[in-house]
Amino acid sequence: MDRVDPTPLTGTVGRRADAYAAAPLLNCLLREVAQALPGDGERPAYRLPASGRLLRVRPGRRPADPEVHTAGAWHRVGHTELVELVAEELRRRTGQPGGDLPAEMVDSRDAVAALLDARARTTPPADPYLRSEQSLLTGHPHHPAPKARGGGPPAAWLPYAPEAHARFPLVLLGVRGDQVAEEGDTAALDALGTAPPGYRLLPAHPWQLGLLTRDLAPAFADGRLLRLGTTAFEAWPTAAVRTVYEPRRDLFLKFSLDVRITNDVRRLWRHDLLRLRRTDTAAVRAFDALDAPAAWLSDRGYRTAAFAFEELAVLVRDGLRGHLLPGATPLLAAGLVEGFEGSPLAAAADPDAWWEAYLRQVVPPALTAFDAHGVVLEAHLQNTLVAVDAAGTPVQALFRDAEGAKLLADVSRAAGWERLVYCLVVNHLTEVAAALAEHHPGLDPWPAARRELARHRLPEIPALLSAPALPVKTNLLLRWTGADGAATRYLPGPNPLSGP
Repeated sequence: MDRVDPTPLTGTVGRRADAYAAAPLLNCLLREVAQALPGDGERPAYRLPASGRLLRVRPGRRPADPEVHTAGAWHRVGHTELVELVAEELRRRTGQPGGDLPAEMVDSRDAVAALLDARARTTPPADPYLRSEQSLLTGHPHHPAPKARGGGPPAAWLPYAPEAHARFPLVLLGVRGDQVAEEGDTAALDALGTAPPGYRLLPAHPWQLGLLTRDLAPAFADGRLLRLGTTAFEAWPTAAVRTVYEPRRDLFLKFSLDVRITNDVRRLWRHDLLRLRRTDTAAVRAFDALDAPAAWLSDRGYRTAAFAFEELAVLVRDGLRGHLLPGATPLLAAGLVEGFEGSPLAAAADPDAWWEAYLRQVVPPALTAFDAHGVVLEAHLQNTLVAVDAAGTPVQALFRDAEGAKLLADVSRAAGWERLVYCLVVNHLTEVAAALAEHHPGLDPWPAARRELARHRLPEIPALLSAPALPVKTNLLLRWTGADGAATRYLPGPNPLSGP
């Protein structure tokens, strides 16, 4: 990425940043808190029950132009006023002050403004896969602060931001041999450079290393850690921010990052690392048994330093080439929803056929892994790649992230099913369906989705297709009440599958 200094973010950039940041916050407010009022006008109205305030918005999958009713008239509110409105409502509702969340909402808006400014001076990657990974300017469509970056100045994080089309070399560290902790296949790390005798190579994310300067000073001073320079190549950050891809080596690396992004501080936690091989092995076996082109990108192993087990951990993930069908181009599902130049979703000549092909690739592997192999994939938009052929038709799905996957050996089938329905249907299919319908007016995506789900003989499917509600995650209330980053609570939301 070209190095640029942030400039004052006003005028057009500021207004666009307000709109980008308001949409997911409004989605949360309308889903979790607001009560719809009767009427079906151009701007649906809602009551905020704790404060009694009235709100109306321009509807859509990305609601916009919020207005509040005061002094007998509707008045437009910007993002700052919207944050204040949400904070007032939730303080009254919960009796809690909300911790850092109001500041994170503001930080998320300011981060979007910085990203817009940076994107105006950079060029998106030519590779469509990388372009899809780096397209998420809105990000999670139902999170109050999806682009918050820990409150730091843009200069500290823009060089590592996928949304700003960043790419950068990794820092190479040497860890003294008796201090190495690892499990699984980490051979790819040894090919990144040369470590001196008695040491092993450990790549580090430069942003994370900067955050750890003081903590690691003793290890550098006593020789447990050495600085060995940087990689000869640049890595591209993917949508997950802390996961990078090096195309020539076809190598994914996932790092710890002590920054809160959406609901969690993105550290590779010890308890997740210690169960990683078991979960990943189960997922590999499940996909090996599938009679489908779908693939699992294995988290092959991890390496870290024993004295900074979580802070310096790095995961080695399978690349794409060994899994892709010949001639297929992988694309991030979340990028298809967000939109990027060359997206086949927007360009589909026959959107009904495109959608049926999409469902045929994505749905069966997730259901079969659950029912036949006890693996609950975290099959949401950012963990699913959809490969398309030369005509842009989906021909393969690839899933990733053993850290987020669950095993039915560890959770009840009911809990696993609820999580799968949320990730696959609510978070994933409903968003792709809405984006497709927006680009292709008149399309009804849900009959095809019902047909695809009905083909599978899971005992839970009939209830899924007839239930009045689906579980929707309460990201706003979770964050406001200070829940653990891995916590999940659901509310009932409309079920588009329960049509005729």
